[in-house]
Amino acid sequence: MADTVQTLEKPAKKRQDRRAAQAAAKAAATPGIAEKRALKRRRIAEANTMTFILETEVRRFVTAQAKAAGMDIAPYMQKIVENHVLASAPKGDPLARRIAAKRVVLDHIVDLARDMDAKSGFDEHFVLNVVKKAASEPTFVANYEAAVDAGTADERSLARAQAPINQQIGRLIKRAAGARSKRDDNGKIIRAQVQGELIGTYTLLEKPG
Repeated sequence: MADTVQTLEKPAKKRQDRRAAQAAAKAAATPGIAEKRALKRRRIAEANTMTFILETEVRRFVTAQAKAAGMDIAPYMQKIVENHVLASAPKGDPLARRIAAKRVVLDHIVDLARDMDAKSGFDEHFVLNVVKKAASEPTFVANYEAAVDAGTADERSLARAQAPINQQIGRLIKRAAGARSKRDDNGKIIRAQVQGELIGTYTLLEKPG
């Protein structure tokens, strides 16, 4: 009888071990909440990234216009597309209102960066200096808050909305000042963190040559 019991228990234990191993493997393969959010952000970024080919003459023409506006070609073309939305959207459209506010913010940042570079001097914290100056202006702050929908967005949505516009602000300031990202001895871009300001992280800059 003992032999019979032993024969029955071994397959049952093997099945239990197999199920436990399968459950552990499934749990390991299932992404956590943070991973799911990161994956979702990547998918959105990929869906929002477009690639197309321009004629050489068209690229040169748009590049010249972008340079005259103190911008690289990619953000300048983004501006062209957004201007089309502004021209085509129905009156009072929420998306158009946000884009219009963002355009005011970014255009002002470029003008302010150029003016400060010419008059106030340049140092490695130039991005922060320009942002602090802009943030002291109530009109700029109102437009920035409208651009990120600060009045109705929850904390997570607000952070998602602020990230791309803050990155654009940093790039535009760098381009407007004719600067480049400062790097350490290993070639890694140097960034700084700050609290209590419109931006929390920014890239240190330097002038070429």
